[in-house]
Amino acid sequence: MSAERIWGRGRVAGVVDMPGRKRVAAVAALPSSPLRNKLIGKVKIAQKDLKLSDEDYRAVLVEVTGKRSARECSEGQLVAVIERFKARGWVQAAPKGRAGKTRPADHAVAAKARALWISLYHLGAIDDPSEAALEKMARKMLKCERMQWADQSQGYKLIEALKAMGAREGWHMDLSGVPTEDQTKALKRWLIRAIRMKLEKLGVGVATTALACNVEATPAELDEAASELGKLLRAARA
Repeated sequence: MSAERIWGRGRVAGVVDMPGRKRVAAVAALPSSPLRNKLIGKVKIAQKDLKLSDEDYRAVLVEVTGKRSARECSEGQLVAVIERFKARGWVQAAPKGRAGKTRPADHAVAAKARALWISLYHLGAIDDPSEAALEKMARKMLKCERMQWADQSQGYKLIEALKAMGAREGWHMDLSGVPTEDQTKALKRWLIRAIRMKLEKLGVGVATTALACNVEATPAELDEAASELGKLLRAARA
């Protein structure tokens, strides 16, 4: 009698297809990336630190993401699993010898938040323009330990909070009717105008109107103007 008749054709071909046994459909893992691999590593470390059995570990995965394997989870889902483990008491150990060397978040939400944060410093809305201070704000708004691991679909919460801080200080960012290609410069000019108005209230006169209105001014030139005005504002308030 042939092996195919005993075990089934699929078994001989290397596929589990034995008589009387249900076939289990394979679920493909998502494409790997440096960030996904790092998050998966954190999930595994948390499982080990919390001493979770495979059964308990997979129960958490299913409860949070609906998936039974970390490699089937998106980056956002992995972050959610990590946050669930933290809620259970997991505390990530600090990397040895790397204190203070954490690389800043590099996704689109982080870049926009960072630009707004620096602008708010020039405007006098905040006193600390450091990455650590921004991370603290992001942690509060996004409920995530690091901005790099945050679900970017929730990033609008941080961005809108930063915009609201600017509006309270006179920097309004309503881009309605402004062509897309002009929006970046428009925001920078409005920032310069808001800082100028603060300086004028303090009795400090500055001649930067021409630059703020000059359509030929580059974004870098407008950034430099805002930075210099910010220095004047901080000096006037000292």
